[in-house]
Amino acid sequence: MKHGNIAKEAREHARPYCVSDGGKFRLKDFDPNDTGTLKSKEHAEGMLARGVELLSHLQEKLYAQDRWAVLLIFQAMDAAGKDGVIKHVMSGVNPQGCEVTSFKAPSEEELDHDHLWRTNKHLPERGRIGIFNRSYYEEVLVVRVHSELLKRQKIPEQLVTKEIWEQRFEDINCYERYLTRNGILIRKFFLHVSKKEQKKRFLERLEDSKKNWKFSMADVKERGFWKDYQKAYEEMIQHTANKRAPWYVVPADNKWFTRLVVAGGIIDALWELDLSFPDVGPEKREELAAVREVLLHGEE
Repeated sequence: MKHGNIAKEAREHARPYCVSDGGKFRLKDFDPNDTGTLKSKEHAEGMLARGVELLSHLQEKLYAQDRWAVLLIFQAMDAAGKDGVIKHVMSGVNPQGCEVTSFKAPSEEELDHDHLWRTNKHLPERGRIGIFNRSYYEEVLVVRVHSELLKRQKIPEQLVTKEIWEQRFEDINCYERYLTRNGILIRKFFLHVSKKEQKKRFLERLEDSKKNWKFSMADVKERGFWKDYQKAYEEMIQHTANKRAPWYVVPADNKWFTRLVVAGGIIDALWELDLSFPDVGPEKREELAAVREVLLHGEE
């Protein structure tokens, strides 16, 4: 199958979940159990395999061209499948050109800096893909739901007003505008899992000794703030989804479909960059011709 056809196939499954105008966004319009026009897991896995192969090819061009950088941001409730999506979708990408950074609770050093400092250090360089497993968006999600966390950030009291969340949305938009103007392509993925499916996955983790390490009582307690988180996610997307840095609201109740949509969103973005391998120029071609001649006839 030609690369152009694979890209078109990927685009068709990803674009329905792309939000580039946050003002009209309502989370209730997106079904976590949606599988688009697909009903077969096997069919989706075949398309994903083709997509992963194309993604590897596009990443090779990105690395060789050394002009663009790509930042992929993943946000979700616990057990939505961020780790699995990153693992499966990026499985064919050369590790030399890709770095995954997972952001946990901020350290004391990080709390002594502004809220964009710790992520800024991990931005991808040109030619590479950077993946943020959670990100600076935690500042308008968990910190907003648990406002007591704001006190740990040591912000001067007179600056902590009721406008702080609007101000942080503005900061993020300005920051992402700056990054895109410097050649960093940004795509953001919210894995939208239902409360019912999260409960099912939590129970599976308890039954599987290999996954027990992923679970704690704190995860269960966070379920008590479900409505607060859904509201925070909705407002986050409303305020920060735009054409230069869109959000994908990815149905996450079916992992096989989640992976397909994420792969499609990444492929669609990279394909539109019209990447190509650099032209080495006449002098380099002459050098390569000489090398070929030595290898063919100049060695004993």
